[in-house]
Amino acid sequence: MIIGKRIRLRGLEREDLPRLVAWLNDPEVLQGLMLHIPMSLVQEEAWFANALKRDLAEVPLAIEADTPEGWAHIGNTGFNDVNWQERAAEVGIFIGEKRFWNQGYGREAMRLMLQYGFETVNLHRIFLRVFENNPRAIRSYERAGFVHEGRERESHFIGGKYFDTLLMSVIRSEWDELKKTEE
Repeated sequence: MIIGKRIRLRGLEREDLPRLVAWLNDPEVLQGLMLHIPMSLVQEEAWFANALKRDLAEVPLAIEADTPEGWAHIGNTGFNDVNWQERAAEVGIFIGEKRFWNQGYGREAMRLMLQYGFETVNLHRIFLRVFENNPRAIRSYERAGFVHEGRERESHFIGGKYFDTLLMSVIRSEWDELKKTEE
């Protein structure tokens, strides 16, 4: 388990899947994701079975928030497509439980993923893609330490419109500097 101040990251369990399906069928949640069609429990179970076969560094993690009622599963995160030669990986995240939006939980989860990626997995570069029509996520990633590095023009189609996809990353040396400023 990876423990932060208000959240923890743990392995995703089969009993989490119905909650994921509910989130992935919510149009507001989907707006920031690459998914565009409703997800069934059967599809999610197949995704989960395949995810468990991936490299351990790529196994999806549940984000849990510490609440007065106990730990609450609020979203997911994980690394994709780890390139061991380059020591680089793409990170993905979403907060599916909307009552936890706009409270810094995503930023804290992303900071934990940076810490885990650089200090445990020994990555050199962690990057992500975010749609230009998701300013809340962009601000969260900037606050977590991500730097803008590129743009894929009109690469995302949603709601009858094309949007750019922004590329952002953090390099290990930038992470080391970020940590110094927080100490």
